[in-house]
Amino acid sequence: MTARTRILVLVSAVAVLAAVGLASVLHASARAERRDHTQAGAQPVTPGTVTLTGHGRMVFRNMAWGPHRDELTSVPAADPSAPRTASGVKCLRFHAASGTGVCLQAVHGPVSDTYRALVLDSRLKERARYDVPGIPSRARVSPTGHYAAWTAFVGGDSYAGTNFSTRAAIADTRTGRLIPTLESFRIVRDGHPYRAADVNFWGVTFAADDRTFYATLATGGSTYLVRGDLRTRTVTTLHANVECPSLSPDGTRVAYKKRVEGAPKDAPWRLYVLNLRTMRETPLAETRSVDDQAVWRDDRTVVYALPGDYGADLYAVPADGSGAVRRISAAAVSPAYVG
Repeated sequence: MTARTRILVLVSAVAVLAAVGLASVLHASARAERRDHTQAGAQPVTPGTVTLTGHGRMVFRNMAWGPHRDELTSVPAADPSAPRTASGVKCLRFHAASGTGVCLQAVHGPVSDTYRALVLDSRLKERARYDVPGIPSRARVSPTGHYAAWTAFVGGDSYAGTNFSTRAAIADTRTGRLIPTLESFRIVRDGHPYRAADVNFWGVTFAADDRTFYATLATGGSTYLVRGDLRTRTVTTLHANVECPSLSPDGTRVAYKKRVEGAPKDAPWRLYVLNLRTMRETPLAETRSVDDQAVWRDDRTVVYALPGDYGADLYAVPADGSGAVRRISAAAVSPAYVG
């Protein structure tokens, strides 16, 4: 190949790469512009008053394209496909109970984004603000509203792999006192004190006694359900292969995602429910991989998000392993049942 030919090949390659890059930029720009316009056939979304004390409401992050994308919106819990009322408050992750909410937000900067957690009152007004050290992934409020918890990725960005690090924090919403990381708690594994440099926690869920919580502990390539004690600052392992636990309203069971053999590496989970008295596991009817911390609609039904055309859709499934999966709301994520 002559020098002239090599130059022509190089110029052609550069031109092709430039064209591909330009097309990608234009496509992304056009998609971003479309997100500002209401999608055809979508549920109506109108601005209004959203509270965390209304009777029988579901509050969630609206994912539908349009001017209210990413805002907390509200619908009747009994009719999640009804027109949505938008609050104007934007969250990446959200949860609420007893008139208290926690909203994890991105703060967009000129070079990079930072993140924060807002504790909200019943009218979604900010009561407290905390810095979050990475990309938010999970949020929970205790049944009494007295505690809020969140998890963030501080290294890596997916639970599916092994090269990630998380930070789980708990805040007292009455005093503002913050536990910045559960890694400061004493760990008891299999009845013995345990320490390791690779300890990670995520997916906090609270009991109603303002003392007990459950979470995932990862160490040594394994995950465990742990029961935590806020007074003694101790966590104790209960069951292996449990991620993102969610305690039932009656406090007797935990819904969670479990890694199953033979599943793809990037989609390894199935939804299960664990009976905390008998430690019996029940697989739920959902056979797709669920990367979410499920929410209990009531003592009989579990709700969770799966990827959808506009980000995510919400689905419901019976908690006893029977029945069938139902999609209850399109373009929605991070639901909380209030009132």
